[in-house]
Amino acid sequence: MQRPTVSPFLEPGLHTKPRSLAILQLSRDNLLPIYLQEASGEHDGYAEGAVVNTRYGSFPHSTMLNVPWGSQIRASKVDTGSRGRKRKRGPKDDAIRDDAEENHPETAADNNETEATGVKQAVADDSGFIHVLPPTPELWTQSLPHRTQVVYTPDYSYILHRIRARPGSTIIEAGAGSGSFTHASVRAVYNGYPSGAEDRTGKVFSFEYHEERYHKMKKELTDHNLDGLVHLTHRDVYNGGFLIDGKSPEADAIFLDLPKPWEALPHLSRRKPQTQAKEGEDSAAEWVSPLNPKRAVHICTFSPCIEQVTRTVSAMRRLGWVDIDMVEIANRKLHTIRDRVGLHYQTDRGVNVSPHDVEEALERLAEIEERVREQAARPRGAGEDGAEDADTVMKNGEEAAKKDKTLAEQPPFQTPWVDGRLITKGEPEIKTHTSYLVFAVLPREWTEEDEAAAFAKYPCGKEKAVVGSIDKQTRKKERREQLQKIGDRKARRKERAERIAEAVE
Repeated sequence: MQRPTVSPFLEPGLHTKPRSLAILQLSRDNLLPIYLQEASGEHDGYAEGAVVNTRYGSFPHSTMLNVPWGSQIRASKVDTGSRGRKRKRGPKDDAIRDDAEENHPETAADNNETEATGVKQAVADDSGFIHVLPPTPELWTQSLPHRTQVVYTPDYSYILHRIRARPGSTIIEAGAGSGSFTHASVRAVYNGYPSGAEDRTGKVFSFEYHEERYHKMKKELTDHNLDGLVHLTHRDVYNGGFLIDGKSPEADAIFLDLPKPWEALPHLSRRKPQTQAKEGEDSAAEWVSPLNPKRAVHICTFSPCIEQVTRTVSAMRRLGWVDIDMVEIANRKLHTIRDRVGLHYQTDRGVNVSPHDVEEALERLAEIEERVREQAARPRGAGEDGAEDADTVMKNGEEAAKKDKTLAEQPPFQTPWVDGRLITKGEPEIKTHTSYLVFAVLPREWTEEDEAAAFAKYPCGKEKAVVGSIDKQTRKKERREQLQKIGDRKARRKERAERIAEAVE
């Protein structure tokens, strides 16, 4: 079976599909990415096909295929003890099989079908469950295999906003690393797959220096069907620059996740910087800029140390970048929960067993005082022989009736997700520092041709009736003419009203 034509990160559809990436949510912060496989026979000793084993149970892939995204998947009973071992069949096994065919024909038919197809039907277990979720950049960031420092969701969401990433944009990314920012930027610029070589759609040009990380990233993009939207290149951008086969990618936005971003900035200019001139090189040779010549370009650098920021900002100022500023993202999650307070939550977990209000507290104090008085009124030595008198039995009956009445007056049972107050609590500590984000803008060059085109479209010096192009006397004259017209309209209205009055009389 061929892999899906559209990446599940962009258009996952309504149901899970074979050979597609899915994210299994084992718990709140425990995610597991897998590629769903069709059950075509025994796999790794399992008759049910491919199986995912977790602390919550075993989950065959067949139970997770063709189900709506977000479905709850129950664990299945699988034979985990026979993996890798093949038991020889003997005469006793043949006798048991013949007996099953005679007494249980339906079971025997299922067994025959299992042997014919090589796939055993999964049976639900009582152990646990998981949820199968569609892949998104946010979930992939939490579950991807870490090869380098990861750009997390709070950082890359703000970065994509500041560098003006939108459908149809072209982004240059240097330092692909684990691919977290790559997947997020593809979704931001996606406006369809290119139909041809000349078709210009949103695209990401990513560069990676480390060869092993480059090959792993290349395989991931192919498996996720993003290779048509991401052009991954193995290159040292400090020396090789950002051109693709000698041509400009015409980038609108740039993201640099490099140890020395100031060494890559000279390649991101509209003209060849003087610092790149080498001895014996023809200075008149044509230099191709990787930037879009018709738009302003926005850039962001990702640096963990303030010394890197200082050198990067100095290089930006020398190369003509403007609007330079630095931002640090401090992420703090807010958890929304139900705050259940009351004395009737005696056996529930995660509740505050204390009086809900003053009235409930007073009732509790009155009950305690009554118990103390009853205990004090009881004679010493009563009941030591194990026998109870009539007064004790009567008091016990009254207490039981009072307890039943109290239970009857309690509020009716409610489901936990609607009971209690809805409150929001923040994390006790803010997440530690990740990196400093430096943003800047490189304006587009304004040539004489651009000035002539703008003058032809918006001519200057030939305006009429524009404040500032006429003198004070002319403006007074125009104002008198306007007032005269207003007076004429009022006179005509008065004359019309008089004629109507005469006609009525």
